[in-house]
Amino acid sequence: MRMKRRLYCVLTLVLALSSAGGAGNRRLAYEQAYENSEPRLFQPLPDIVRWIDDDTYLLRLSPEEGSSESAALWKIHAESGKKKLAWDFAVLGRGLPDDVEFNDHIAASNDFEHLLFLSRGDVAYFNTRKQLWKPLTSSVSEEKNPRFSPDFSRVAFTRDHDLYVVEIASGEETRLTHDGSKSIYNGWASWVYYEEVLGRRSRYAAFWWSPDSRMIAFLRFDDSNVPVFPLFRADGVHGDLETAHYPKPGDPNPAVRLGIVHLEDAEIVWVDTDPKADHYVAWPFWTPDSRCLLFQWMNREQNTLRLYSADPREGSKRLLYEEKQKTWVEFFEDISFLQNNRDFLFRSDRSGWMQLYRFIWDENRARLLTPDPWQVQDILLIDNGHDRVFFHGTGLDSRETHLFCVTLDGKELTSLTQTPGTHRCRVSLEGSFFIDVFSDIDHPGEMLLKGATGNTIRSLGTRMSPLLKEYALGKTELFTIPGSDGFDLPARWVLPPDFDPGKSYPVIFAVYGGPGSKNITRSYPRLSHFYLAQEGIIVFSVDHRGSGHFGKTGMDYMHRRLGYWEMQDYIRAVQWLREKPFIDSLRIGIHGGSYGGYVACMALTCGAEYFTHGIADFSVTDWLLYDSIYTERYMDRPIDNPEGYAFGSVMTHADQYRGILLITHGTMDDNVHMQNTLQLVEKLQTLNKDFEMMLYPNCRHGYRPPQGRHARRGQVQFWFRHFFERTFDPESETEM
Repeated sequence: MRMKRRLYCVLTLVLALSSAGGAGNRRLAYEQAYENSEPRLFQPLPDIVRWIDDDTYLLRLSPEEGSSESAALWKIHAESGKKKLAWDFAVLGRGLPDDVEFNDHIAASNDFEHLLFLSRGDVAYFNTRKQLWKPLTSSVSEEKNPRFSPDFSRVAFTRDHDLYVVEIASGEETRLTHDGSKSIYNGWASWVYYEEVLGRRSRYAAFWWSPDSRMIAFLRFDDSNVPVFPLFRADGVHGDLETAHYPKPGDPNPAVRLGIVHLEDAEIVWVDTDPKADHYVAWPFWTPDSRCLLFQWMNREQNTLRLYSADPREGSKRLLYEEKQKTWVEFFEDISFLQNNRDFLFRSDRSGWMQLYRFIWDENRARLLTPDPWQVQDILLIDNGHDRVFFHGTGLDSRETHLFCVTLDGKELTSLTQTPGTHRCRVSLEGSFFIDVFSDIDHPGEMLLKGATGNTIRSLGTRMSPLLKEYALGKTELFTIPGSDGFDLPARWVLPPDFDPGKSYPVIFAVYGGPGSKNITRSYPRLSHFYLAQEGIIVFSVDHRGSGHFGKTGMDYMHRRLGYWEMQDYIRAVQWLREKPFIDSLRIGIHGGSYGGYVACMALTCGAEYFTHGIADFSVTDWLLYDSIYTERYMDRPIDNPEGYAFGSVMTHADQYRGILLITHGTMDDNVHMQNTLQLVEKLQTLNKDFEMMLYPNCRHGYRPPQGRHARRGQVQFWFRHFFERTFDPESETEM
């Protein structure tokens, strides 16, 4: 299907479009770009915590270094800017034990009266009004994910894969489930649900308080039939073996049930789903009056989603909504209820674009509120008093993010931000004000207070520092690359500050490339990109048809064909670059991690005619080796799509490899197993191919200090060594 071409801007090869820092002549130091060291080029923005009503927000102020003052929260009146001390943390925490810091709390009520801590491995409660410190548990086993009930009378948590609740006033602890084990988890997510369904922000928590504090909904997982994957830790003399239940494509998934605990008698009501069925059950939402529990069901094929309401007393269910797509569907993660406790808002891409819908309970139907062909990114605030909802969306330019408001009948849609760029906003509780953090390719960021119509009241802060103007940073440009079949691909590059179209430059593609994940936004580049540009490298990014710029219609191209369309579009970008006289076609690099590492591996094999150098960090190399939920969403099961799995494997194309690839991986990566890298390495060795490799002992998915520092330095040295045939010592900024 051909898509209508949209020209985002006119590409110019002159230096008309310059970034904010192009006026000076100072050069970035490696430590500034990669280690955030002094002198810093950006100023911090105010630390605004949240709105507390329609015209007052909370500002966190930390003491200056060496000051005797303590951190505090201040109430700021939006209209006048006047501030009033709300909470002084030193005063609030004066009754804490000597070895506990106020900021160590893991949960707090909005008024900071009720705090939760994990202290010496146990849960403790602190009341700031009474200055009361109270240990709630005393157990050899670790308590995980302690969470207040909405009325702050109880705390729920998991221990040894069972769900517990403790009453704060009496200290009475109640065990709510009794079959937790190494393969049975109550209120604690199985790994694949944590990673691919509930998300990492859940921290494995799989239980949800009812608004009236009388019930807890929870998921029970049975991993008994899920294969176990081993991870070897090489510490000490004998090492150590860590195992985890990890389903790969086609493997048995965890069996899942949804239960509701009634705290008055600790009885569990199981919701009416088949506990042995090969399906997914997730994302429950309580109605505000606690009378119903909404939950979602999805088939193993992930092309049908059903939204049910469950009766908490009986566990019976009623179908509210069903959605089917020819490729895949997504869970609704941000259902938001209206004031009547029944109607709710949700986002769906069933039309081909992620749009906002209102489900009308009494009519049992969904009404479209945002009919325009662009993406609604999240739901920020429902203003029931004015029958409207605020949300972020792209607008017609998919590279941008703006604040919008639409009435709950869908009749009036308003854009509240107009300046081209990326806007991230927080709206006051009735929509009279909002705080707008804005950035663009030539502006690193500014925080503005705006009124209900989008009018600017005042600037609250800017990331732009006077020092930034002293540096000769590269030139950032946005443009599109005409596709071969109607998809004009959004792209961006950072050119060297002394760019000369008569010279020849190497290029580095900075990629991720996963379905629905876009790199190209109208926002300020990373300092690391400016650093590479000043060293004579064009840093380039382009988004393929499945990146989200073209809605679900574009993403659907990736179904059953991961690796194919990404490479077709990236190769088209290289062909376009080769037409430019200042591009060195013998120095076309690509760098990515995780899915981006997969893309880099494919580029140096399947795309070896076009890409010459690459860095692949913690990469998937064969989709048979990644987890079931993510992979099958896009590829179906291996038995149903053998051709797709075969093409999508890097090993299939390894005989075409002829450039130079740096492969890195953490040995304890529990997400993308190092197995992926080892199988590729074995294949390249069998084919007698040259490559480079670096392992990071005990690292999980992604590298943190000190390994992260080593990895970043190694990446820069890789480009210098192969692009310029020289090494570089970032510690002294001296060429060797």
